[in-house]
This record gives sequence, structure tokens and C-alpha cells, in this order.
Amino acid sequence: MIDLYYWPTPNGWKISIALEEMGLDYRVIPVNIGKGEQFEKDFLAISPNNRMPAIIDRDPEDGGAPVSVFETGAILIYLAEKTGKFMPGDLRGRKEVIEWVMWQMGGLGPMLGQNGHFKFYAPEKIPYAMERYSTEALRLFDVLNRRLKGRDFICGDYSIADMACWPWIITYKQQEIDLGEFPNIRRWYDALKQRPALRRGYEVGKEFGKPTGTWDEETRKNLMAQRTRETD
Repeated sequence: MIDLYYWPTPNGWKISIALEEMGLDYRVIPVNIGKGEQFEKDFLAISPNNRMPAIIDRDPEDGGAPVSVFETGAILIYLAEKTGKFMPGDLRGRKEVIEWVMWQMGGLGPMLGQNGHFKFYAPEKIPYAMERYSTEALRLFDVLNRRLKGRDFICGDYSIADMACWPWIITYKQQEIDLGEFPNIRRWYDALKQRPALRRGYEVGKEFGKPTGTWDEETRKNLMAQRTRETD
């Protein structure tokens, strides 16, 4: 059994999709980031970066004590290795999948996050920031579009690289990106959308509510970067 500490956001969807695709038993433990639950002491013991999602594997491969994992790239690799699914076993194939997972972790996710922040959530419009992140978002879409030319998936067969990227591409409308400019991404995105397990993973936690374009004062405070200090 996997405990999934979760809220329905692109990063959360990555892991709920992977768990569904891998057929693992899991239970969802909501972490309401708008209410600041990511800063609670018990959660910080699992995810010291005060970010969800995180998991606890209560049946680890070594048969020992439960294993906690934070950061979505690490979780995806951990789950792929646990199940032997969606990660090639050969050196070069494994290397390639990890490269693209890291590309999403270091580029696609953070840059689309910044683009969305300055477009919709910043208390004042800053043209320089909006142009910078909008341009970078389009550059990253160009990178993925080129990668998918003549390919059904990002790396050979369907893998955790696809699971990492798809939940961020789904935000293209909110990002004000015309997916018609990226035909290879459009084809890939539409094909993955038909996968039953992916659709189930995307629907996890829908009762909690999907991200919106407005923040109240409490949400703004809890979603803005802040330091977490040791209190005892």
C-alpha cells in the first residue's frame, strides 16, 4: 500500500497517474496547499521541502520499515524501479527516460509555473517577467515538439517521462499557448488522453477542486514562498 500525500495540481497528477498506470494500491491523504497544510510538522517529516506530493511506501522492496519519498522525479523513478514498469532496463534507455524526467523537473514545470504566476496571480503586472516566462514556455514547447517528431512517446515506449510532462501540457489553455502551433505535442497529448489509467489518475481528488485563477488572502499567503523555521 502506498500513502499518497496529494492535492490536484500538475505535480500531484503526475503521481496519481503513475500509481494508476502501475496498478499499485494506494490511499490519498489530502494536503490542502491553499490552507497551508504543507507546512504542518508531520508532513514536513515526509517532505522537508514543504511541497506535495510525497509518498510513503508501506511495503518496500527490501521488506524493511516504510519508505518515504518526496520530489516528483524521485517518486516516479522509485515507483518505476519498484514495479519494473515504464522505465527501460537497459543502460541507454534508462538514461534517456531519466534525462526527460529531469527536463520536466528543471524546466517545463518550473517555467510554466512562473509563466502562470506572473500572468494570473501576481498582484501587479510586470511586463518584463511576463515576457520572459512566456517566451521560455514557448521555447520549452518547441523543445518537446521537436522531440516528438516521428515518435509516439517521449522515449521509445510510454514511460514515466510522458507521465511527468503530460500534466503540465494540459495547462496550455491557462498558459495562453496555442497547441495548434505544436502539432507533434497535440498528437501526443490527444493520444495519451485516451489512456484509461491516465484519465483515472487525472480525476483523483476532483472533489477537492481544481486549481483556479484567483486566490483569496489566505491562499495567497500559503502558496507564496515562505521560510519554514524549526520551532522545537
